[in-house]
Amino acid sequence: MTAAKTPVFLLTGFLGSGKTTLLNAALRTPAMENTAVVVNELGEIGLDNLIIAQASDNVVLLEGGCLCCANPGALHETLADLAGRRARGEIPHFQRVIIETSGAADPAPLLNVLLGHPLVTGSYALEATVCVVDAQHFLASRQNYPELDKQAAVAERLVISKRDLADAGPALAFLRELNPEAEVVEGPAAAFASCARSRRPLGSLASLGPIRRREHVSGIRAFSFRPPAVTWAGWSAWSRLVKAEFGERLIRVKGLLRIEDGGEVVFVQGVQGVFHPPQRFRDWPDADHANRLVCIARDLSEAEIAITLPALSTAPGTQAVYSLKDLQERQARP
Repeated sequence: MTAAKTPVFLLTGFLGSGKTTLLNAALRTPAMENTAVVVNELGEIGLDNLIIAQASDNVVLLEGGCLCCANPGALHETLADLAGRRARGEIPHFQRVIIETSGAADPAPLLNVLLGHPLVTGSYALEATVCVVDAQHFLASRQNYPELDKQAAVAERLVISKRDLADAGPALAFLRELNPEAEVVEGPAAAFASCARSRRPLGSLASLGPIRRREHVSGIRAFSFRPPAVTWAGWSAWSRLVKAEFGERLIRVKGLLRIEDGGEVVFVQGVQGVFHPPQRFRDWPDADHANRLVCIARDLSEAEIAITLPALSTAPGTQAVYSLKDLQERQARP
């Protein structure tokens, strides 16, 4: 029997947004016992308010069987080290991992590590990206720090902090346009709930509603599509096409698709031109039995992405290569 993979939560949010406050609250919750936390430096988690049981190398043992691990270098090495030490019985058996990023961190490289690095994917599975948004300062700060939009745009869950200091309405209205499929949650229990216990399976792909378009200062927008038919050859051709044509401007791709030539349903993900092995299902995981594809992009229009979608229907068994120019010319033909 294959051992279940350890769920990982990626916690993002700008400097001072309240990530550490949320994390500390989570570690005091009985439901979050046996959690491993990875931070850039141990001092960033605010350990003064927690009871430290033992320290060893870069790992600090906290009450409730929780761990706090500094990430001095590459994230994949830190996670692999934790998994190895757990297997050898050197540290407690943690049941989940929360990775707290630095306030100015671009989440995309970390997502690619979590979704595709062989030292990570054998033992861990990305559960959700959680972004903490400061109701008091977010809208003003994002004018000068475009990474705030990116952190919020790629998240499956949003936590609005500092509601007692400012009206959360304006920030919430903006976020619902920037990332309409994200789930807005309150408190650590909801922020770090497993997808099995969450009200919305598979994060933002549980349901696709209408997305209202608005030009943001950062140029980041989300688009949803319903491709009619997808083949393995088509998914491969489309992935190559958008990587070549759009590159890092296509910040994140998430899709729940039925593959015509195999009949299986797959959950696909890509981050800035890097696409990762799909997660396979025997059947649709929810009541919506239609293909859905969400694209979060910077400085791309809906039309530019939509024109690439016919590549998804490439005939099975072929090695088609497309260019944006080819598809534009094909569309222009009478």
